[in-house]
Amino acid sequence: MHAERKRFVELNHPIEDGMRAYPGLPSPQVRPLADHEQSRPRYEGKAEFYLGHFALPGNVGTYLDSPFHRYPEGADLSRIPLEAVAGLPGLALDARISASRAVLVECSDAELAGRAVLIRTGWDRRWGTDAYWEPGPFLAPELLDRLVRSRPALVGVDFWNVDDTADLARPAHTRLLAAGILIVEHMCNLAELPREGFRLYAAPLRIVRGASFPVRAFAEIG
Repeated sequence: MHAERKRFVELNHPIEDGMRAYPGLPSPQVRPLADHEQSRPRYEGKAEFYLGHFALPGNVGTYLDSPFHRYPEGADLSRIPLEAVAGLPGLALDARISASRAVLVECSDAELAGRAVLIRTGWDRRWGTDAYWEPGPFLAPELLDRLVRSRPALVGVDFWNVDDTADLARPAHTRLLAAGILIVEHMCNLAELPREGFRLYAAPLRIVRGASFPVRAFAEIG
């Protein structure tokens, strides 16, 4: 009898040349240092290669925030262990959004501990439109209290900031990263996930003094 095949779900937005980054940051540039045709003389016509050049802010696409993003002495991307971003038991929670745009979820503290907690609102359906960057959802203070108390390994959201961007104190980033809880913003396809029974992978490059960087976040189901 064959074992049931595992299924993978992409939870990240692809990065393209000229796409919109976080407001106020430059768009990424995806350029060739040499394209296939240009490289042929180097190999005397026996082979050809595309050599790419990438210039991009750390906050573009679907990205992970390290504690260093908020705290000068916090762990940067190079110091995040693999077990903190790979194979995490996941919990996908449906959000309720209040009139103030604050996000709340139904769950117990015990469910949150040590897991990748992914909060889905459907905001990702706006991706690629101006409406995506309208004032969006953010973690309610009550939810933030619960997260800090329960200590998940990571909190991911399908909207563009865990904080109310009008609040310059950025309490969600401040409290989550102080507690060593990693943050992934701009996720997508969370509606495809079961509530539990999956594992999350969201590993960034190991960049010394890296604060935030895009990840190919995905879920393994089964």
